[in-house]
Amino acid sequence: MRASGLAEEQIRATAARLLTSKATVVCWAMGLTQHKHSVATLKDVVNLLLLQGNIGKPGAGVCPVRGHSNVQGDRTMGIFERMPESFHDALDVEFAFASPRKHGFDTVAAIAAMRDGRAKFFMGMGGNFVRATPDSAVTEAALANTRLTVQVSTKLNKSHLVTGRRALILPTLGRTERDRQAGGDQVVTVEDSMSAVHASRGRLAPAADTLLSEVAIVCRLARRLFGDDGEMGPVGSGDGETHLGSDDGVGPVGSDDGAGPGAGWGANRPRADWKALEADYALIRRHIAAVVPGFADYERKLANPSGFVLPHGPRDGRKFTTPSGKAIFTANPLEYPEVPEGRLLLQTLRSHDQYNTTIYGKDDRYRGIYGGRRVVLVNRQDLESLGIADGALVDLVSEWKDGVQRRAEGFRTVAYSTPVGCAAAYFPETNVLVPLDSTADTSGTPTSKSVVIRLEPATP
Repeated sequence: MRASGLAEEQIRATAARLLTSKATVVCWAMGLTQHKHSVATLKDVVNLLLLQGNIGKPGAGVCPVRGHSNVQGDRTMGIFERMPESFHDALDVEFAFASPRKHGFDTVAAIAAMRDGRAKFFMGMGGNFVRATPDSAVTEAALANTRLTVQVSTKLNKSHLVTGRRALILPTLGRTERDRQAGGDQVVTVEDSMSAVHASRGRLAPAADTLLSEVAIVCRLARRLFGDDGEMGPVGSGDGETHLGSDDGVGPVGSDDGAGPGAGWGANRPRADWKALEADYALIRRHIAAVVPGFADYERKLANPSGFVLPHGPRDGRKFTTPSGKAIFTANPLEYPEVPEGRLLLQTLRSHDQYNTTIYGKDDRYRGIYGGRRVVLVNRQDLESLGIADGALVDLVSEWKDGVQRRAEGFRTVAYSTPVGCAAAYFPETNVLVPLDSTADTSGTPTSKSVVIRLEPATP
């Protein structure tokens, strides 16, 4: 009961249903992943499903809900700081170079690297990095400590206002806009939470004729770095376009001063026809088919209106990538947040009219909140025990072992049917309450769903 907040009879009733279940699916999103003990919790979810025999059969199994395509699809395509050697090996063969094996930074480590001066350049492809990350003040100071920040964006957002010594905003096409290149109208692909891949084609007229696609931006940067024939050339040389030359304090991209990928890249260049790849995205998919498992015959599969599903060992044949080829049960210690008397456990959440941290409004039809986002949902019983009125203006103060006081100011209390001892508020407004180094064991995910807070009368 202490760990879950549930009564024993509720737990036993759920267990009885699981015992008789012929097919169980466990779905989760950030509510399970953004805790210090999240990895152990999800291992126990897998243990439960294995005990039931509910892995590798129709209508059963694990179902992590990723939210949108770039969370799932990026990892598949290699956008991960610790890709396996097999991926690097295939990449090296396809592009005739030696891809760097040294592991990179995840989000939290990247912020720390910028803060400490070990990373001097930041480039964001979409999103709103400043508002999506924890410990807002630390994140903003880290970005300000860089030499150059570049935002590739479809919408203006807070990240455009928090910059390094120099800053660029590169407007780009949205996925709903028609993407016409030299090879004609282009199609991109997305991967959903079910590992299903399908085509995505923009139908709307672009907001401006001068907008470049994300693919075009990346390919043109690559041409600056490597030249049309793969040779490394001076940044911005010979084409009359703006460059990031060393006279502005940024340093040329590819320099050995820590501002770029390193001088060694000139001799270790990938073999790619960047101009052709910009003109025809099918050529990119041809490379993907040669590198990424499950994408053989990519273009033909994509012609299917419903797309195709990627291979999945446990689902397709109860095959597991373990030494024995069998699933492995794990033993995990019970760990859960301890909430002192007079404190609440805060979770962050999104509103009904919110698309991550890029587009969001002030109405939440899900919860009956209208006209504002700086609200904290608290059980009426907790408000009464704390002596705080429904509708009162309070500050949220998080409590961590580091002793640093983090405060989110000016939130209106709303009596709501949250569990006793718990509270909820929207992100990104409450990201300021989460320390940068408060992360999940093993995964490094910020612990935004288990923040111990106290409520104080709002500062005047």
